Amino acid sequence: MLSRNLYLLVLAQLISATGSIVFITLGGLIGASLAGNPAWATLPVTMIVLASALTTMPAAMLMKRIGRRAGFALASCSAVAAVLSAWYALTAGSFVMFLFAAFAFGINMAFTQQYRFAAAESVDAAHIPRAISFVLLGAIGGALIGPKIVTAGHAMIADVPYAGSMLILAVFYVVQMSLFLFLGKTRAESAVEEEAAGRTLPVIARQPVYIVAAIGGMAGYGLMTLVMTATPISMNIDNGYSLPVTAGVISAHVLAMYIPSLVSGFLIERLGVVRMMFAGAFGLLATSVIGLQGHAVVHYWWALVLLGVGWNFLYVGATTMLTYTYTNSERFRAQGLNDLLVFGSSATASLLAGTVMHFLGWFWLMLIPIPVLVFVCIALLFVGKSAPLARPAH
Repeated sequence: MLSRNLYLLVLAQLISATGSIVFITLGGLIGASLAGNPAWATLPVTMIVLASALTTMPAAMLMKRIGRRAGFALASCSAVAAVLSAWYALTAGSFVMFLFAAFAFGINMAFTQQYRFAAAESVDAAHIPRAISFVLLGAIGGALIGPKIVTAGHAMIADVPYAGSMLILAVFYVVQMSLFLFLGKTRAESAVEEEAAGRTLPVIARQPVYIVAAIGGMAGYGLMTLVMTATPISMNIDNGYSLPVTAGVISAHVLAMYIPSLVSGFLIERLGVVRMMFAGAFGLLATSVIGLQGHAVVHYWWALVLLGVGWNFLYVGATTMLTYTYTNSERFRAQGLNDLLVFGSSATASLLAGTVMHFLGWFWLMLIPIPVLVFVCIALLFVGKSAPLARPAH
């Protein structure tokens, strides 16, 4: 295993997760404050995810041309520009400017999602599930640091709430950019390209295993975004819980998203990727069951914790399953299309969250995941035991 790459990617993941948590936690609150219409409260988060969706394929193709190290470092530069723009938007009180800053921040997130693929390409094929889950562990630090930046930056700049949080993030992303200067070539980048150009993207995407992997990733990320984006609005705005209480629930959720990475890679190797994805789907179903029980903090806490665990199992499983479907020369276009689909569904979910919360409320939002997850389970039954056996040579 190329341990240096993995450790650097863990640190980079920590910083990216910290920034994401700050934006997700504050996005709806700032949006509600600046927009004046609560129906548009989640639009900043939607802009982040929309930008991620639109730039996933260009990000993959850019890294194919200039390499992982240069691509990731360039993305960190864009994050610095984005958070400084967000700081300026807050000082100017401009909702439109904040939306542009959120969109720019989403461009960086398109590259961030490639960390898991860089980790998979840095180890032997047998260790791919563990490498993917190991890199995601970096987000645990983000879950601990992010809420502290939210609270510390709230009053850092007089009369401009949360502007200080954006300045702190700018420093973090400068550090992240520096880390990537030490990133080595991945196994895939170091390999001598002896194979042909590979199959076309439509041929790759028509594989049943590819389709099910994409469906799993779309459902996992989309439903997680839907519920997580709606939670600060439901807790803080609709039910009057304080910002520290709301941030604490989000922090518990993010910890639950990534702490399972301590074991999820090993469990995939032991139990198989299909069983792990089933476990993730059931975890997300449990989120809806608990979320429908009421609006007490304990309901939010358990729903969001199970949302995190279910997301981890389904998302890590879907990412692992995806690596079974392409060769080394096909990896960038296969990964790019998958992330376009995944973050397109996430963008839709984040916009839907604000609209559903405004017009229908938390109860109806909790019903949305149920039919989606039933469909995921049917799709997993369709591929059955073929997924772990379908891995082509890399």
